[in-house]
Amino acid sequence: MALENGYYSLSDYCKKTYGEKLYRIALDAGMTCPNRDGTLGSHGCIFCSAGGSGDFASHLVTHDIVSQIEHGKAQSAAKFRGSRYIAYFQAYTNTYDRPERLYRLYTQALSHPDIAGISIATRPDCLSADVLAVLTRCQAEYPDRFVWIELGLQTIHEQTALYLRRGYPLSVFAEAMEALRVRHIPTIVHVIAGLPGESAAQFYETVSYVNSSHPFGIKLQLLHVLRETDLALDYKHHCFETLTMEQYIEMTAHALTLLSPDIVIHRLTGDGPKKLLIAPCWSADKKTVLNAMHRYLKEHRIVQGSRVTPESL
Repeated sequence: MALENGYYSLSDYCKKTYGEKLYRIALDAGMTCPNRDGTLGSHGCIFCSAGGSGDFASHLVTHDIVSQIEHGKAQSAAKFRGSRYIAYFQAYTNTYDRPERLYRLYTQALSHPDIAGISIATRPDCLSADVLAVLTRCQAEYPDRFVWIELGLQTIHEQTALYLRRGYPLSVFAEAMEALRVRHIPTIVHVIAGLPGESAAQFYETVSYVNSSHPFGIKLQLLHVLRETDLALDYKHHCFETLTMEQYIEMTAHALTLLSPDIVIHRLTGDGPKKLLIAPCWSADKKTVLNAMHRYLKEHRIVQGSRVTPESL
């Protein structure tokens, strides 16, 4: 299919597969994380806000999934003209609970008539055999809906991972990807550009590694510094600098050339909550960033996968 901006966007995929664009509704299912409950740590990853990377979730008093979906629909009504949605379990680690509760939460979303499928943000070290069985059961019971898993990798470089307090080695990610692959569960991998101490070349190494793991999709994200995080303290003490918009666009454009054309690009940038964002301030204007990105891709004739070789697969 013809790609409007030279890369295989989530919008392209949804229009091709479902005949329309799908809008994400961010959900908060009341989970926690092994990096917060004392299992691995109590402060979370160094960049993670108090909302557990779910600052755009509905934040209703209730954790009732159906109520949050209806609230999300109402919030998006002014800008979304489609008929179906993605229920995005976003806040904290969304497989870190009892399997019976996970099944109940996932099926509440999958049963909603306006939900095309669910996307579940989690960690690769939180995919036990029981959890994988729940995911497989959901797929079998809802064959007309999708079940996606989103894994926060961020980087393949162990020194950076230790700084981030990620809490698991790269081998755990590889094992999780294989477990999901054999069960035919589509996986979306999160990576971050501009991590403290990492060069552009190291970021490209992470992207190339992700490409070789053959995910369904990828989210390319720049490093945000958010208030009340330990990363904010390091930023305050000038331990690192965040990327300029020009640097991020150039790095992202090159990353696209390293990704196979069949990998769906679920995100090209990010817009941290304005009330929490410390840096980079330019990222708050997502529309301007994306427009500049698309101009750069067009002017430089960037095409997803143009630098992928058989040896890199």
